[in-house]
Amino acid sequence: MKDCIFCKIAGHEIPKEFSYEDMDVMAFPDINPISSVHILIIPKEHIKDFMDFRNSSVLEKVKDVIQKIVKEQKLEDRGYRIVVNGGGAQVIDHLHFHLIGPLGKAVPME
Repeated sequence: MKDCIFCKIAGHEIPKEFSYEDMDVMAFPDINPISSVHILIIPKEHIKDFMDFRNSSVLEKVKDVIQKIVKEQKLEDRGYRIVVNGGGAQVIDHLHFHLIGPLGKAVPME
C-alpha cells in the first residue's frame, strides 16, 4: 500500500535495522518501547487487519519468527506477551504483532 509506513519499511524506502528479515516477514524494535524487549513482527504483504489474514504459510512463518526471537532474547522463563491489535485498535493499519518482555509471572487470582 502506497502510504503505509510498514510497506515502505518492507520495500526499504525507509531505512530500518531489522532484528529479522526474509521475503515474507520482518521484525524490528518498536519506536516507542514499553519494555526492554518490544519487537514488532510484521508480514511484508499489506494485510490491514488480523481478520484479513488468509495466508497460513505466512502465519506459520510469523509464529516461527516470534519463537526464534523469544529464544534469542531469553524470554522463555522470564515472561513475555504477544499482542495483536485489530478492528480499529491498531495505530498503523498493517497487521503486526508486538513481542513484549520480560514480564513477571502472573499472580494467580484467589
